[in-house]
Amino acid sequence: MQRRKFSREFKIEAVKLVGERGVSAAQAGRDLGVHENVLRKWVKEFGSDPVQAFPGHGQMKPEQQEIERLRREVAKLKAERDILKKAAAYFAKEAT
Repeated sequence: MQRRKFSREFKIEAVKLVGERGVSAAQAGRDLGVHENVLRKWVKEFGSDPVQAFPGHGQMKPEQQEIERLRREVAKLKAERDILKKAAAYFAKEAT
């Protein structure tokens, strides 16, 4: 069974249905075909940061972007370190 994916717009409209129109999460979940716990999670996420809520693929939060940049930098530095280790071992071998 594949996991269903919902667009950012769908999630925002579902949250508005619960928040602005006063429909209960359980009723809105039944109407939309979404489990009420998922809908409550969306409401909580939207309430904490409406601008950055539901970033989707390719749209990361600033913290996630920084983490990803640092991971790439760490991988690059490890590769450079490994190359230097091999070069040092090669030249040490040549000297003897």
